[in-house]
Amino acid sequence: MASFIIEGGHLLKGTITPQGAKNETLQVICASLLTSEEVTLRNIPDIRDVQNLIQLMKDIGVKVQKLSRNDYTFQADELNLGYLESDEFVRSSAALRGSVLMIGPLLARMGRAVITKPGGDKIGRRRLDTHFLGFEKLGATFNRIEGRDVYEIAARQLTGTDMLLDEASVTGTANIIMAAVVAKGTTTIYNAACEPYIQQLCHLLNRMGAKISGIASNLLTIEGVETLHGAEHTVLPDMIEVGSFIGMAVMCGDGIRIKDVSLKNLGIIPDAFRRLGVRIETEGDDLIVPRQNHYEIQSFIDGTIMTLADAPWPGLTPDLLSVLIVVATQARGSVLFHQKMFESRLFFVDKLIDMGAQIILCDPHRAVVVGHDRKLTLRGGRMSSPDIRAGIALLIAAMSAKGTSRIDNIEQIDRGYENIEARLNALGAKIERV
Repeated sequence: MASFIIEGGHLLKGTITPQGAKNETLQVICASLLTSEEVTLRNIPDIRDVQNLIQLMKDIGVKVQKLSRNDYTFQADELNLGYLESDEFVRSSAALRGSVLMIGPLLARMGRAVITKPGGDKIGRRRLDTHFLGFEKLGATFNRIEGRDVYEIAARQLTGTDMLLDEASVTGTANIIMAAVVAKGTTTIYNAACEPYIQQLCHLLNRMGAKISGIASNLLTIEGVETLHGAEHTVLPDMIEVGSFIGMAVMCGDGIRIKDVSLKNLGIIPDAFRRLGVRIETEGDDLIVPRQNHYEIQSFIDGTIMTLADAPWPGLTPDLLSVLIVVATQARGSVLFHQKMFESRLFFVDKLIDMGAQIILCDPHRAVVVGHDRKLTLRGGRMSSPDIRAGIALLIAAMSAKGTSRIDNIEQIDRGYENIEARLNALGAKIERV
C-alpha cells in the first residue's frame, strides 16, 4: 500500500492542464465493444481505473493498441465468449465499478452477459436497478446461476420501447443507450442523464452509425440500427480534475492557470466556487485563479445561510462537494453542504476536524462548515483516503496545512488522478510517494 508524505505550507504557482475525463473514458472504451471495426480514442487518462478496464478488455479478446501515452485503438472482432462466462472474468469485473458499462454493449452484440456486484468507492449504496430495469424493458431476462454469486442477463432480440428511468443515473443511462442503439425499432429514454460525458458517448455512437437525437436533453430518442462501424473520438477534459485544481489554487495557490478546461462543459462548477467568494477569471478556454488572501461566503438574496447541494446535471456534481468543503474551511462565513446522492461521502470530514477545521456533521447527508478566514491554519496529520474524491480533498487540505501530513491508501487517488504528485510538485508542492 502506498502513501503520500506532504510538507504543507508551500505556495503553488504556474500552469496545469487537466487530464482526459475518467467517467467519459470508461463509457467510450466500453462502446468499442459494439463493433468489430477499429475505434480510436484520444486523450485517455493514464489512471488506475482506466488501465484496469483496458486490461479487462484485453482479457476478453479485444485488440488494444497504444498509439501514445493517452491515445489508443480498440478492436473487438474476436471476443472470447468462454472467458466472458468464467469465474476469473466475474472476479475481475467485481473489482472495477466501470466494468458495469460492459453489460449493455455485450448484451446488444452477444445477446448475453454474466454479471456480479461491481466494486469502486466506498461511499454508500450505489444501486444498479436503473440499468437492469432498462434492460428488462428492452426485452432482456435475468437468471441467477446456481452455485455462483452471479446473474446471467440474456436477450434473443432487444426491442425498442418507451421508458421512464426511475433516476437520472449516468452509468444507467449510458448502459441503456449502448444496448438500445442496435435494438429493433425506436427507444425513447425519459429522465435520462444528460452530463457532457453522456453527450460525448452519444456523439461517438452517432459517428459509429447510431441514430440518437435529443442529445443534451433528458429525453433521448434512439432509432435502432443493425450494425455499427469504427470511428475516432477525443475525450473531454475532466471537469472533476478542473474543480480539484480550482480548490488547490484557492487553498495554497499564488496564481494558477488551468489550461484548456472546455469551459462550456463545466456547467455551474466555477459558480459554485464563486458562491464561496472565490475569484476566478477566464481567458479563452483557460481558468485563472489568482491568490486568494481572503474570500467570503455569499448568502442567498434573502440573507439566509448559503447551501450547496449536489444534483443531477446540470446541477452541481457530487464529486466536487469534498473539495468545496475543504475550500470553505478557510473562507469567511458559514455554509451548509447537503450531499443528497450518497449517504457515506461526508464521513471523511472527521479527518478535517482532526486537522482543526470547524465542521458540524449534522447527519450522513449534511455538514455545516464555519470558515476560519485564514486566521487558523489547518494542521498536518495522518489520514487514509476512503475514496477518490475524499482523497484529493485531503491532499488539498494537507498541502495547505502547517506541518507534515501522511495520506495512506493513495491507490484510491490513483484511480482518478494521473501522476498527480509529479504534476503538483512541478507547481511548487512538496509531495513524496512512499
